[in-house]
Amino acid sequence: MVSSVWGADKTFNVINFGAVGDGKTDDLPAFLKAWEAVCQSESSRVILVIPKRKKFLLTPSSIDGPCKPSRIHIQVSGNIIAPNTKSAWDGRATNAWLTFSNIDHLTVNGHGVFDGRGHLWWSNPCLNDNTSQALIFRRCDQLRVRGVTIIRSARSHIILTACNEVSIAKIRIMSPGDSPNTDGIDVSASTNVRIHNSLIATGDDCVAIGGGSSKVNISGITCGPGHGISIGSLGEGGFEVVEDVNVRNCTIKGTLTGVRIKTWQGGEGYARRIAFEGIKLDAVNNPLIIDQFYCPSRVNCKNDTAAVALSDITFRGIVGTSLMDEVINLSCSETIGCKNILVDRVYISSVDGKPVHAKCINAHGRYTHTSPAVKCLQPP
Repeated sequence: MVSSVWGADKTFNVINFGAVGDGKTDDLPAFLKAWEAVCQSESSRVILVIPKRKKFLLTPSSIDGPCKPSRIHIQVSGNIIAPNTKSAWDGRATNAWLTFSNIDHLTVNGHGVFDGRGHLWWSNPCLNDNTSQALIFRRCDQLRVRGVTIIRSARSHIILTACNEVSIAKIRIMSPGDSPNTDGIDVSASTNVRIHNSLIATGDDCVAIGGGSSKVNISGITCGPGHGISIGSLGEGGFEVVEDVNVRNCTIKGTLTGVRIKTWQGGEGYARRIAFEGIKLDAVNNPLIIDQFYCPSRVNCKNDTAAVALSDITFRGIVGTSLMDEVINLSCSETIGCKNILVDRVYISSVDGKPVHAKCINAHGRYTHTSPAVKCLQPP
């Protein structure tokens, strides 16, 4: 079937490969047959259609390239759902529900829903540590994700790893605020990534930027509930680098933290040229944080003076309210410290009108037009 949509040369519909779409039948075999046809097509631009008004049950799988077409669209109009029983995961890799690997110029778009049915695992956070991410994109360059909704992942909803030239826009990610480890989007070892104009409401970081990432731009994100927008954590597994990250024009509501950088004691590497600008905070618990002593379990934490070096960090144009009286916390390593920090036009007040303050340890830089004053930094 030839289609003019997006100028595609050929369109494949999963129904024509045996998919049922009743929400009960495992449609993975049909999907894999359809994917093989797409991937091996001689057409240069191909669409795989997931039709609307149907629910396609998919057991865990990997969807792999490289493929022959120069561009592939997966048009998600219907719903794609994970298994509804734990036994369906027996004997399968549990680190991901759906993994897309080695597929360049891939676009995933539409108004459909990916439902990870992670509620099966949330009641046991320890068990949850061994359960799956919803969608992993690995070594997918020129990736586009548009319009889709991802809900109820057992853990992180989207993971980007070793990808280059990525755009994620106008998506919705939703899980309850008390669902454990359900990050919205995790980025690692990826470059030239843009995440914008999306709603993310989860039980953990809305967006987290991990080691090996550079040239990441995040804008127009509405975040909450969750743990805010984070750089890190960095340094737990060895030498890690993050640089050239810009977080702009985002709204963060009712989250555990607002914007933060977190690194483990004893870590190696650096994070530099990071800017948080134009951020609106609404009843956030810990609005602005640098934490070089990150150890969330508080058990067997390292007592090590080594640290991931932080430099050229900007917090500018951040306004709003906090549920805590300590609204700025810059806690840096004694030996490495944090260098060239700028806090400019940051105005954070308490939701109940009580006095607020800033805390600093080994932080170096300056502040201007900021309330509360960050007295450890150089004044205007």
